[in-house]
Amino acid sequence: MSGPERIPTNGRQSFGHNPFGALSSEGLPPGTEASPVDSGQRPETKPARKNRGRVDIIRQKAGRGGKTVTVVKGFVGIGLPEKEQLAKTMQKACGTGGTVKNGQIEIQGDKRQEVARILSEANFRPVFAGG
Repeated sequence: MSGPERIPTNGRQSFGHNPFGALSSEGLPPGTEASPVDSGQRPETKPARKNRGRVDIIRQKAGRGGKTVTVVKGFVGIGLPEKEQLAKTMQKACGTGGTVKNGQIEIQGDKRQEVARILSEANFRPVFAGG
């Protein structure tokens, strides 16, 4: 079976011509120290994002056929797509259904603790309001 010539990958032979091999660093300004990624050190952590504001977490039962629903409201400065993404994350974490209605996120069941954890991770300041 004759086919195209195979290129060895064991590291003994170079892969081909390096167009930058003939360049020199003469005349260039001195470089900075190696970045943490290049030197194998741990990169600096990014500063924490600023607090995105207070959101209220409410447990509601009235007008819902006796079913308990966790409602998150009071979002400021975020659009519908981000609310839908947050709702999807909450639904997965809580293992329940939910929706976004009238600018509020509704999660089925009394899931206030789980919802508060997710909102804290998203840099919101969750506050338990109501009963």
